Amino acid sequence: MMKENGINRVESVAYPRSEEAGPGLPAWLKVGVVAAASALAGGLAAAWYYRETLISLREAQSNGGNPEFGIPDSETEYDI
Repeated sequence: MMKENGINRVESVAYPRSEEAGPGLPAWLKVGVVAAASALAGGLAAAWYYRETLISLREAQSNGGNPEFGIPDSETEYDI
């Protein structure tokens, strides 16, 4: 490698100075993007982990649930 004026050309091109790099994204925007991606990934992971439970809940809802649950249409022992 050839050095000119004590600066290695490969390093100066590969690692530009911060004032030469140009404006970047604001820090709050980076944090927001990371937080949104993390929430999305967590939601997808939870849905995948509980997929069997979610399927059984959907089936129970479409079947009308348990017919023995709730108050029957006839009078109960508590009615006066």
